[in-house]
Amino acid sequence: MTAAIEKNTARRRLPKHVSPYIFALYMATIMAFLMSLVITFAEFGIGPHYMENVMNAYQVAMPAAFVCILVVRPIVVRLVGLTVHGH
Repeated sequence: MTAAIEKNTARRRLPKHVSPYIFALYMATIMAFLMSLVITFAEFGIGPHYMENVMNAYQVAMPAAFVCILVVRPIVVRLVGLTVHGH
């Protein structure tokens, strides 16, 4: 990578202290969408309005998932620390 490309990449990155929030955002976005797909399928099956129903469910699931991940992440990190040997 050239110095100019490295400089542009570094400029577009967010500071390290926002990592838990970015992690929660990505995790919530992906998991809420996948769960909306699965739960909508299980509840209604695949029909002509399947994706519309999925997106309606996603509008509720995504913000809820984001908040839940922010709350649960520190607990999970602690539990992993208690159950996994460090090097």
